Amino acid sequence: MVKTRNDYLKVYTDETPEVVPPEPEAIESLPGLLTAFKEATGWTLEHIPDPKPNRRKSLTWSTPENPGVGATLGHLSLARSGSASEAPPVEQDAAARLAAAVDGMFQELAETELALCRREAELATDVPPVRAEDQSCHLAERLEAALAGGAEAVGATAAALYLLDDETRELKLRSCWGLPRSRLRKPARPLAGALADLEAMLGHAVVLEDTSIMQRWNVPEDFAAAVCVPVSSPTTILGTLWIFSRQKRDFNDQQTNVIELVAGRLAADLEREMLLGGGVGEPYWKHQLAAAERAQRGSLPTVSPLLRGWAAAGWAAQADRLGGDFFDWFCLPDGLMVVALGDAAPRGVEGALSASAVKAAVRAHAQYQRDPERLLGQVNMTLWTGSAGDQSANLFCGFIETVDGAAHFATAGHLDAMVIRPDGWESLSQPSVPLGISPETEYQPQHYELQPGETLVICSDGFREALDGKGRPLGEAGLAEKLVPHAGASADELVQLARQCLDAHAVAPEKMDRAILILKRTPS
Repeated sequence: MVKTRNDYLKVYTDETPEVVPPEPEAIESLPGLLTAFKEATGWTLEHIPDPKPNRRKSLTWSTPENPGVGATLGHLSLARSGSASEAPPVEQDAAARLAAAVDGMFQELAETELALCRREAELATDVPPVRAEDQSCHLAERLEAALAGGAEAVGATAAALYLLDDETRELKLRSCWGLPRSRLRKPARPLAGALADLEAMLGHAVVLEDTSIMQRWNVPEDFAAAVCVPVSSPTTILGTLWIFSRQKRDFNDQQTNVIELVAGRLAADLEREMLLGGGVGEPYWKHQLAAAERAQRGSLPTVSPLLRGWAAAGWAAQADRLGGDFFDWFCLPDGLMVVALGDAAPRGVEGALSASAVKAAVRAHAQYQRDPERLLGQVNMTLWTGSAGDQSANLFCGFIETVDGAAHFATAGHLDAMVIRPDGWESLSQPSVPLGISPETEYQPQHYELQPGETLVICSDGFREALDGKGRPLGEAGLAEKLVPHAGASADELVQLARQCLDAHAVAPEKMDRAILILKRTPS
């Protein structure tokens, strides 16, 4: 607001709201905990709101309360219960240790509720919880400050912001003032039946002077009077703002206008966050990305080939929602089975597109090409001619003669291949030039005859390069040592063992695409 006169210019600016620490009294289970502590130990555990406890008061044990939100809540003190002549059933040191544990749990709860408050505010804009470096005040504090200012301006007790979900079926509490923050943990309210909210979202302010006789309006909180107004932009209905009062009362036109102004402020703040975070149009792209993720996952084979004496299983996971790792198997009319595992670069959407192209090329060229090295050459040429030269991929491709177990295969790039048997393992890895690097690359064929009880294992570099806590890569040997003792397990069980090995070894496996393919020749 700017006021001007001939002799002065005065500018009113919004002050940055302070971080509001959670109130201990709002923790509903705290009184019961303190009572149980006293009954069990004979010591009184008390919360002192004063940041500096009275030094004249005799405190047996005391610790400051600070949940890490920039404000000291007070002190938690321990004192003897009963007369001085009576010895409590628990010694002081033991009671102090238990009190310290209670203190730690209390601070963790305060931090969790603050984090939940901020997370709910971020979800209100449907953007990832990324805070701008130059943003001195979190969205949660800004929303809460607006709610507090609006409620206090009209003499109300509490305020709550409810926002619609993507499918406009539910209203979720995203920010509140004057209510316990534990309300944020409650499930969303169905929009169907929320008459006051529906009426408000039609563009009307709903004033309920006595909620006890207006129960059909379904007030979300137990207060004597309430006002509900829409929170919306010129093009989008976001949700509703509720203002509550403990006493039965009316809200005049001026007060209702103030509440509507607060709702407009909330809508502007939310839309600003969505614009800064790319949230406009985000629901549409989220649905599209989810559909692409389902399509990529659904394209992986899940049923082992119906061939007597053979079993296949695989697993793939991407660092992002989409990625370049895949596995595949299929049968040809002349009794051959084709197995393939690929790792396309780069990661993300580009990798997924490259992987889809490579997988389709393998299936197409394998219909007429029976030499694995020539098959890789055809796939390499397809990738080279079909891209701008910025796509590459690692690929293992093999033809398996299901009658005698002869495997003819070739590798482009660096993928790990090994044979697991009950008495040990053998590496079949032979690194070469990846696909898409040069149209003149020639690939070398390899041959191996799988015996009953032996297993062919192929995996991408997401396994080989996984690091442990000391920075050591897992490598072929680390994976083989995990699988050899279980060489007699099924293909599905071996895949699960490989995943467990990766999870136990990798520091951050989610940073790399990962895929593994197990082909087992079962004993007759």
